[in-house]
Formats: sequence, structure tokens, C-alpha cells
Amino acid sequence: MGLGGCIILIAVGAILTFATDWHMQGVNLDLVGVILMIVGLIGVTTFSSIARRRRVVVPPPTTTVVEDHQRREPPY
Repeated sequence: MGLGGCIILIAVGAILTFATDWHMQGVNLDLVGVILMIVGLIGVTTFSSIARRRRVVVPPPTTTVVEDHQRREPPY
């Protein structure tokens, strides 16, 4: 699940918890919303910690100097 999915879980959980007044028999929508928000927050923290580990700074490659030795005849 990517970052977008986690944000969607948080949004749906917030909508169920704070913006609805439905009452279903056997289901507490406030609790379901809180659970979705917690799962979304756990997903965001996990995603950000994994993304932080992937950002490894790679030093630039060293340049190799190739010297071209030309044959010179000694002066006589």
C-alpha cells in the first residue's frame, strides 16, 4: 500500500468518525473510523521510514586519468 492508500484510509476513517450520524445494528462506525485512521497513520509512518532508508547518498564516481605516453626519440 502506497502513501496515497494510507491517506485515503485516514480520510475515510475521519469521515466515518466525525461526519456521519448513521447507526447500524452491530457495527460501531465511530470505532471503525478510528481503526481506519490508526491503520492509515501506521502505514504513513512505515512508508516514510522505508522511503528514508532508500535515499542513500551515493558519492560521485571517481574519474580515471589515462596518461598517453608518446615515444620520443632522444635528441642526438
